[in-house]
Amino acid sequence: MPKIKTKNNLTKKHSTSAGLDNISKFTLLMQITQSISEHKPLPFLFNEIMEESKNLLDAEASSLLIYDEKEDCLQFKVAKGDKGEMIKQFSVNIGQGIAGWVAENKKPVNIKDCYDDDRFDSSYDKKTNFRTKAMVCVPLVKKNNLIGVLQVINKRDGGVFILEDITLLEIMATHCAIAIDNARLTQMEIEQKTMEQELETARQIQQKALPDTIPAIKDIEISAKLIPAKQVGGDYYHIYEINEDHSLWVVADVSGKGIPASLIVSTLHASIQTYLSFGTDELDLLHLVESINKVLIDNTPPDKYATAWLGLYHAHDNLLESVNAGHNPPLLFHKESEQPVKLEDGGIFLGAYPLPYEKESLALKPGDVLVFFTDGVTEAWNSKEEDYEDWRLERIIKEFRDKGPRQILNAIENDVDMHVDGAPQSDDFTCIVSKKIN
Repeated sequence: MPKIKTKNNLTKKHSTSAGLDNISKFTLLMQITQSISEHKPLPFLFNEIMEESKNLLDAEASSLLIYDEKEDCLQFKVAKGDKGEMIKQFSVNIGQGIAGWVAENKKPVNIKDCYDDDRFDSSYDKKTNFRTKAMVCVPLVKKNNLIGVLQVINKRDGGVFILEDITLLEIMATHCAIAIDNARLTQMEIEQKTMEQELETARQIQQKALPDTIPAIKDIEISAKLIPAKQVGGDYYHIYEINEDHSLWVVADVSGKGIPASLIVSTLHASIQTYLSFGTDELDLLHLVESINKVLIDNTPPDKYATAWLGLYHAHDNLLESVNAGHNPPLLFHKESEQPVKLEDGGIFLGAYPLPYEKESLALKPGDVLVFFTDGVTEAWNSKEEDYEDWRLERIIKEFRDKGPRQILNAIENDVDMHVDGAPQSDDFTCIVSKKIN
């Protein structure tokens, strides 16, 4: 990380405020607040606040405690002075000790001898082997919202802090609260931009895992669509042309969403690509599924898994081998049948346990329509949180099965849209329609 230059030359010019007249002190304060107001990362800002507050009041030590809204406590960010490094790890409850009292009441205090004050918590002195004597403690507040607490401890000359010191520190604290809040907003913007860039990179990587075009398969027409609910998601599909006679059809749904799901999608895609790269003419579908399962077991956390359906089509005898790994059963409509065949044989979802899988084989005839999809289709919600459900999908396929795959897919998407009726997309939508032509 490049070094950030701060205006610590302010305290080189005035090493302490001791002996300075009021005009000089306020001039120094103005220089300090101007420097603090400049944009810089929070760690640098915290350290500058500590260093300048300590020197402004000619003190031995200083501490900055930042309010943690989630934990409802004050967290020591930095502590300057003897043993200051040891205090970074501690936190203070609201109302606890002098700092906690100041945070709770949002009022400053000036204490001549902390050991005579009932609010003082001496445990920090015991932990750090430091003797706290006099203290000025002021709240950092912006628009009545607590930002933190600033403490300056022990005059270097052994004296006590005076009213003028409180005034100086309160003015400085006002600027500190604004600077910290602004720095936080800037940091959030940077983090948001970084996250957006990471999501865009993940989206591009995931997009490369999807087929650019559907390969030509003898006597088969296929149309496919994937609509992610977010910038990146956990759905995946692919149509692999293995050779002139064989093609592999895949659809999968990884648990969760976002970057973690997209990483598992990439792992799933890479494992299939690697397996197919061996170029075997006689692909063993069961062995492929079991190999993918092992890769995901070995390379993903226990709570991450993928449901999937894989089909191996043999063009020479119009045969489709099918393995369902815990996925929504694809629907096969034979031309002469009113009810679909659901391809359910297989086994447990991928990435959980090294269990065996089974397959089923079906003959495809001219006019047969096969639809494989993810639960983002059948579980698409409307504003009443009602699922689209399987029966609607079956109905629309049956209504349009005499059409081509693209028309059937468009009809499915339009019917889902009508059901959702403008409600936010709850999950990735992935649907592939294939039809046997001859």
